[in-house]
Amino acid sequence: MLIDTHCHIHESDYPLDIETTLKNAKDSDVSELLCVGTNIDSSIRAIAFAKDYSGTHATIGVHPHDTKDGWEELADIIKTNGIVAIGEIGLDYFYNHSDRKTQIKALKWQIELAVKNNLPIVFHVRDAFDDFWPILDTFQTAGHQIRGVLHSFTDNQQNLEEGLKRGLYIGVNGISTFTKDKAQQELFASIPLASLLLETDAPFLTPAPFRGQTNEPAFVKNIAEYHAKVRGISFEEVCNVTTANARALFGL
Repeated sequence: MLIDTHCHIHESDYPLDIETTLKNAKDSDVSELLCVGTNIDSSIRAIAFAKDYSGTHATIGVHPHDTKDGWEELADIIKTNGIVAIGEIGLDYFYNHSDRKTQIKALKWQIELAVKNNLPIVFHVRDAFDDFWPILDTFQTAGHQIRGVLHSFTDNQQNLEEGLKRGLYIGVNGISTFTKDKAQQELFASIPLASLLLETDAPFLTPAPFRGQTNEPAFVKNIAEYHAKVRGISFEEVCNVTTANARALFGL
């Protein structure tokens, strides 16, 4: 069985029929999936979706792009039962849709929320690791054990090692199946299986061989097959270990 640890099929603009999407996932042995919040409204929808559909779980958080619109309402939303993580939260300096000071303030606040509620974190970090690591280390130094995943990781070997050193899981998606960048291919292949989480980020980043189609949780199977092939191990081993990793992190 497989777990899609990151998707957005709960959003109102997800283009595929939900019942069919969930059936496709089940038919591909994707037993569970995480619907990841990106702002206040998205987080509320994720919670409602997880209540309506078995095998789905909700995370709540405000994406760095949306921090300009506020994040404090998460303190009330988190009182809802069934939330498995805070996220996706982090820093994104590639687009700068929110200014950097606001992103940093929001990240610190949301990490504190996760710590207070003993929840893991789904991190989104893009072109911002120089600021991200010191923030994370401040919490670690204060005695807080930060559990989490670097979602959609595509950075470099150094930041991979920094994440692994801090005990973070590494989330990979369709990018790993279609990138032509040799360095990225080697990066993905070097992630220890014991630290690997599989995700689709549906509807985005559709893996090969389905490029051009809307992404869906069923396609996490193809991501697993790709990583089994490049590592020279069985598909079953990839499924078993990554599913165990997801259960360990998110308490599923």
